[in-house]
Formats: sequence, structure tokens, C-alpha cells
Amino acid sequence: MGDFLLEWYFWVKALHVISVIAWMAGLFYLPRLYVYHVEQVEPGSATEEMFQTMERRLLKGIINPASIATWVFGLMLVFTPGLINWGDVWPWTKAASVLAMTWFHHWLGWRRKDFLAGKNSVTGRQYRMMNELPTVLMCIIVFSVIVRF
Repeated sequence: MGDFLLEWYFWVKALHVISVIAWMAGLFYLPRLYVYHVEQVEPGSATEEMFQTMERRLLKGIINPASIATWVFGLMLVFTPGLINWGDVWPWTKAASVLAMTWFHHWLGWRRKDFLAGKNSVTGRQYRMMNELPTVLMCIIVFSVIVRF
């Protein structure tokens, strides 16, 4: 298995980066949709149905598959022999940030279920604040991997 991962390292790395970009794009956009949903949409209207459709398609069609691909290719990189020194700090800060990003992804899914049930209790301001979390986590991940602090 190690030989396979070494031979395919650059392909796996490229696919990981592509997956991360797609995942992040969705994680940046979905909370913004939620802001507009909360602030601009009347419950039970045709506009609400349109927002429900956009949110569902973004989550199910882009964010979920991209996160799965990110995890699969990321784990392939983790198991590539000689790539990571687990005695360094950076793999642990990256791992913690990826876990937090995954939690945020699921939090967005839980909020979508609240919208479906008509039980959303999060304000537009709170969604705006939560929308900053993936940016902070992305910065930690990039600095961890590139600077290796």
C-alpha cells in the first residue's frame, strides 16, 4: 500500500486540494444563504421553497461529496510513508482544525433540518458570526501545512 501511495502522491495531493476548495466554497456560501433565508424570506412562501432547494442542493450536491473526498484523499496523504513527522506540532493543529471544520459542516446540516422543520432559532447576525469560523480554521490549516509551525 505504501508504494502505491508514494507513486500516486502528486495525484492524491492534487485531488485533495481540489476537494478542499470545493468543500470550502460550500462552507463559505451556505451560511450566507442562511442569513438571507432568515432575514429576507417569508415562511411558507415560494421564495422559501427556492431557498430550501438551493440549500439542499449545495449541501447534498457539493459540500457533502467534497468533504468526503477531502477526508479520503487527506487520509491517503496521512498514510503516505515518510510524509508526516508526528513529533511535530503542525499535523496536530491541522487535524484539530479539520475536525472543527467537519463539526461546522455538520452544524450547518443541523441548521438546515431546523429550517425544514420551521424551527430555526439562529439569527442572521449569528449566522454571519459563524460564517467567520471556516475562514479562521482555513488560515490555521494553511499556516500549519505551509509554515509547519
